[in-house]
Amino acid sequence: MRHVDFSPLYRSTVGFDRLFNLLDSRGPADQTPSYPPYNIERTGENTYRITMAVAGFDEKELSLEAHANVLTVKGEKSEEEAAGESEFLYRGIAKRAFERRFQLADHVEVQQASLKNGLLHIDLVRNIPETMKPRRIAIAAEAVAPKTIEAQVAPQQVN
Repeated sequence: MRHVDFSPLYRSTVGFDRLFNLLDSRGPADQTPSYPPYNIERTGENTYRITMAVAGFDEKELSLEAHANVLTVKGEKSEEEAAGESEFLYRGIAKRAFERRFQLADHVEVQQASLKNGLLHIDLVRNIPETMKPRRIAIAAEAVAPKTIEAQVAPQQVN
């Protein structure tokens, strides 16, 4: 098992603690579940798509939940279909229940999901609030105002 020491990065970065903790807690790659297979692709500057192969699952048997920067996809076969009368000689299409979690970056939201030809497509979009977007700040030259000298006028004497 290979472990990466992030302590040098802690000294030169601010606010990335959560990212480093996620990388530390990830664990070795051989322990991550491989079912169902999926792709993550970038479809635009701020849009992404997750495609999962969920052959044999219906829309009613799949559930998606986004909460606190985590997208959870669950699949459970219905009881009535699992207790069928047929006897399988070989089962190559996996119909086991699964739960897959995806860590979402800040401001990434699920836009829509669709199921077509055994593939679940989940479209994501990154909506950065206006207050978080970079903005140009104009540098104003110091204006030199003319100096005025104020003096009080002496009251005039009446003769």
